[in-house]
Amino acid sequence: MRYAHRLQALIGILAVLMAAPDAFAIAEGQPAPAYDIHLLDGQQFSSTRQLGHVVMLHFWASWCVPCRAEMPAMERYYRAHHAQGFDLVAVSMDSPEDLDKARILMKQYSFPGAWIQDAAVRGYGRIWRIPLTFVIDRHGVLRHDAWDGGDAGITDAVLDQTLTPLLEAK
Repeated sequence: MRYAHRLQALIGILAVLMAAPDAFAIAEGQPAPAYDIHLLDGQQFSSTRQLGHVVMLHFWASWCVPCRAEMPAMERYYRAHHAQGFDLVAVSMDSPEDLDKARILMKQYSFPGAWIQDAAVRGYGRIWRIPLTFVIDRHGVLRHDAWDGGDAGITDAVLDQTLTPLLEAK
């Protein structure tokens, strides 16, 4: 009898997980989940507006040392390749009391920033570790899921190796 109750409970849990779209990881090579982000400057950054561009969604926080260490390389790549159709948004995971710190840090960069509270990114699952980056190609296909650049983080070389082929592909 005990076995039957456990089996019934397990089936119930599986049914709930299967019904929840965010329960499973998104897959590289599949269409990227939609996103709609209200930027710190008041503009909108959305999957419909960025179609035809290579997009990097980067999740970070002002208190995260590795996050801040990666951002200068992202800035250099953004400045060099934005005109070629490369878009990047840095979504701050900061708490409301630290949002001013994030705003001040973002003034150092030309790419746009946003606050997670103003970002509809539910399809990307639970963002629980940072830095965390997703890369989407010109056709809206997810090319890198939860990409962190490897052991060295996101560097100039990693960005060039990863993003430049996507920019060159039409």
